Amino acid sequence: MDLFGPAEQYHDEIISILKELCVIPAPSGFEDERAEYVLTFFRNLGIENAHIDDTKNVVCTLGEPTDDIYVFMAHTDIVFPFDIELNLKEDKENLYCPGIGDDTARLVLMMMAIKHIVTNNIKLDKTIMFVANACEEGLGNLKGCRKIFADYGNRIKRMYTFDGSNTSLCNRSVGSHRYEVTALTEGGHSYGAFGNRNAINVLAWIVNEIYKIEVPQKENTKTTYNVGTISGGTTVNTIAQKASMLVEYRSDDVECLDIMKKKYQTIFEEAKGMCSELIVDLVGERPCMSLDIDFDTLNEMADLVELIQRKHGKCDVTRQSVSTDANIPHSLGIPAICLGAGVSGKAHTTEEWTNKEALKSGFLITLELILTEGNAM
Repeated sequence: MDLFGPAEQYHDEIISILKELCVIPAPSGFEDERAEYVLTFFRNLGIENAHIDDTKNVVCTLGEPTDDIYVFMAHTDIVFPFDIELNLKEDKENLYCPGIGDDTARLVLMMMAIKHIVTNNIKLDKTIMFVANACEEGLGNLKGCRKIFADYGNRIKRMYTFDGSNTSLCNRSVGSHRYEVTALTEGGHSYGAFGNRNAINVLAWIVNEIYKIEVPQKENTKTTYNVGTISGGTTVNTIAQKASMLVEYRSDDVECLDIMKKKYQTIFEEAKGMCSELIVDLVGERPCMSLDIDFDTLNEMADLVELIQRKHGKCDVTRQSVSTDANIPHSLGIPAICLGAGVSGKAHTTEEWTNKEALKSGFLITLELILTEGNAM
């Protein structure tokens, strides 16, 4: 089957759709307009079962109706809030726009692969589910992917999610716990009430204790911690009554993740005696890989993906641990791979870019993987 012809044939259309989609705002939880765009695209192809579920995932299926489902996914949300303008720029080589590489380009490539399959009446002998999913980024907490596995989990046999460049292959998940920590004190005037407890000082103590943590050391694993944001206080001459911060820890090993949880809880408990009230809210939880996963199948999938990426991307491929939508199936013992297609850079910055010519290799990777998994006839 000639795939290079379609890569050339669809290239201009891929760029055109990417330019339209990348300027539509889509913070996690607010993907409505992008979801409608994708749904209209599927409906115009005649995919009657395409629909938007109650978490704003756009879902459709192709192929033979069976009890077993094979999922392909790319997320619609971007990391940028509404107050960041999605200005599109272009030069000879690249398109530039916040969120264009993570994950808009990958979503468009999946959409165009679906178009090729439908318009050429290519038969798939499996039930292939395509999901343009919501809430992958940040505190979206993988809500869209969680919904798919809540609805279809016992039927899903494998999942592939497109996220990243040609060289990226994630076959192991990084789990994380994220907390919003708020300290409350009596506060007061910086001179008249000097000596009263300061909420900022309480958080400063917690930060200092976190950065003393010796992370668990276990072969072939990595564990980290971070304080991401901190805010509070009123003026320079006021003892802060309230201060808040966002903190996290991550690991690609479930036992190490549990160790970090206990270390953080110990710090939080001790800090409670330093203020009027310490409020600790779990605002994000991404699970690690289950030890019950079928590693033979997972390795088989990774080998296939790497072969296709090397073939079309003409590049070395690195297998790595990453936090992606694959965390959800991994935690349930379901084999899943997160792979890149195309070439992008400066993700999560306002200078984010994707290479126009590499969209061809990205399309080939996307299409061949879908056709191979679907046993295309």
